[in-house]
Amino acid sequence: MSIETKKPVSFEFFPTKTEAGHEKLIATGKALAAENPEFFSVTYGAGGSTRDGTLKTVLQLDQEVQVPTAPHLSCVGDSKEDLRSLLTLYRESGIKRIVALRGDLPSGMGQASGELRYANELVEFIRAETGDHFHIEVAAYPEAHPQARHFEADLENFIRKAKSGADSAITQYFFTADCYFYFVDRVRKAGVDIPIVPGIMPITNYSKLARFSDACGAEIPRWIRKQLESYGDDSESIAAFGTQVITELCQRLIDGGAPSLHFYTLNQAEPSLAVWRNLHGK
Repeated sequence: MSIETKKPVSFEFFPTKTEAGHEKLIATGKALAAENPEFFSVTYGAGGSTRDGTLKTVLQLDQEVQVPTAPHLSCVGDSKEDLRSLLTLYRESGIKRIVALRGDLPSGMGQASGELRYANELVEFIRAETGDHFHIEVAAYPEAHPQARHFEADLENFIRKAKSGADSAITQYFFTADCYFYFVDRVRKAGVDIPIVPGIMPITNYSKLARFSDACGAEIPRWIRKQLESYGDDSESIAAFGTQVITELCQRLIDGGAPSLHFYTLNQAEPSLAVWRNLHGK
């Protein structure tokens, strides 16, 4: 299985809490840099809880690993002045891309706080403050955001933030290609023409994947769950099956017109590389 023309690829990391973890993350970044990614992205904790780690990781990946790196920026719990300061710092550091999100609500917070409550407001704020300096990515949820009232409401939310000034979107991960194609078709009919990049989650550990997927609303098809359950603690079989399933998913997405792929690495190089190399017959 291989694709003749190499599509763009990007990889996501999360900031770590220890120096050893950070060193491992940078080593992972260097390994993935060999595939000439379009960019890296780095997540941002609820209420800015990982702000310093995000900043450190973004600047190091961008300047030392020499891959353009996009910080996640969320508006939950932050004032406009906080956000303005971060935008100025990233701009002065040569960062050209931002992933703009509402952000996860901190534990115990019933609703969004801060001067900006929704992602479309954050996109509008970034545009007002910085013009066209940043390429702004927003999030898309082909299976609907877990807190959405229903699919149509979530679709309207996405269309609103896409039209507020976003350049492209990255989806939540999923395992059924049809949900992505349906989502793209719906937003195209609504007049949204920005690239919508599928988010890809490699499969390496079933219990962690199931827990994470249940929390974020990503559906694991029953046949995948049952196959993974059958392997028990056989990590080698889980990895082999996971690589096959995700490679086939990526192949179908690319064949169906996906503009590129965005891998959620969980700070590991090999699971994403195994799929990427599989796609190109390496």
